[in-house]
Amino acid sequence: MVVLTGNPNCGKTTLFNALTGLRAKVANYAGVTVERKEGRLLGDSTTPPVTILDLPGAYSLSPQ
Repeated sequence: MVVLTGNPNCGKTTLFNALTGLRAKVANYAGVTVERKEGRLLGDSTTPPVTILDLPGAYSLSPQ
């Protein structure tokens, strides 16, 4: 499993779309992704598929 996390509007969903072939909504402002999205990166016949999670943006991953 690969989890895409980071600041809002830094390209996580664009990378998610490129890896999975899906077409999740993207825009040039923060707050478009408001819930997690799940997709699969399909490999060749010798590698198993990898689950990709696209999470909403967060400015910090540390509890305050």
